[in-house]
Amino acid sequence: MKTIGIIGASGYTGGELLRILLCHPQADIKVATSRENAGEPVYRIHPQLRKITELEFVEPDPEKIAGSCEFVFLGLPHGKSAPVAKRLLESGLKVIDLSADFRLKNKDDYPKWYGWEHPCPDLLQEAVFGLPEFHREQIKSAKLVANPGCIATASMLSVAPVLKTGAIERNRVVIDAKIGSSGAGTSVSIASHHPEHSNLVRAYKPVMHRHTAEIEQELLPFTGGNVTVALTPHAIDMVRGIMATGHSFLARELKNSELWKAFREFYQKEPFVRIVKDQKGLHQLPDPMNVIGSNFCDVGFELDPHANRVVTFGAIDNLMKGAAGQAVQNFNIMIGVDERTGIGFPGVRPI
Repeated sequence: MKTIGIIGASGYTGGELLRILLCHPQADIKVATSRENAGEPVYRIHPQLRKITELEFVEPDPEKIAGSCEFVFLGLPHGKSAPVAKRLLESGLKVIDLSADFRLKNKDDYPKWYGWEHPCPDLLQEAVFGLPEFHREQIKSAKLVANPGCIATASMLSVAPVLKTGAIERNRVVIDAKIGSSGAGTSVSIASHHPEHSNLVRAYKPVMHRHTAEIEQELLPFTGGNVTVALTPHAIDMVRGIMATGHSFLARELKNSELWKAFREFYQKEPFVRIVKDQKGLHQLPDPMNVIGSNFCDVGFELDPHANRVVTFGAIDNLMKGAAGQAVQNFNIMIGVDERTGIGFPGVRPI
């Protein structure tokens, strides 16, 4: 049993971490922090947890947390996690950070993609990028894990097997991502106002989206050279879920059998990646509807001989495989238990 602290536990991701870890056989949550809600019972902010826990939110105090916890999940905003993580690591704790503060290895990428200088560049090489399908062995011994972005997770897992074939043009991988409103967190703005968000398909940050940097960084080992990703996300009228549709253009002939082999070899031993490419029924390709509430990523593909391209699909729940579920998967790997522990349940449908 590992003692756990969650710093920044009042948001959607914090709620999912609490929901999972309160029922996890190897986790004992000692602390859940929220400046705004300190002193309030957790279930007042996360009503789904009523009668599940009597925990109360407390002020974030790294020194006190270090005295009662072995692992800390950080659910802080981008740019705020790094100094807190540094203090916790110096106290001997292990940290799983759900912000972007340690995802990029090159400190010079932070001003370019995030608009600020990194406050703790010395930790960037120590941090392990927390995508188990790519970095499982490094995660096992990590003290600091950088949980990937949600769009990045769906994009990387769906595109990587195709890149590994060497059959596509590396300089133009196009990804069109659709994401539900929970991806924006609990902050309120005119964009999240119901009349503005209902029935919409709205492109946002159509170029230079910050997840592009980690996608390119993590796909690089599968290319034998540089890779250029063109990512455009769209906000759509659903609460949870991401669909990343990729367009990769062929540099040589690629047969359907070779694609099948690439995906099967890549994911045959992965507990949370499912290849969805059926010839019958309604659900022939990935659909976020079928992973909501689960830690699964459904991937699929189609060959387009007319346009000489491969179309890839990656569907996840942005709050699960895109955030809290993946963080717990990393935690499981770090403590040496079956990585499905506490998160092996299927999705919920219909929703």
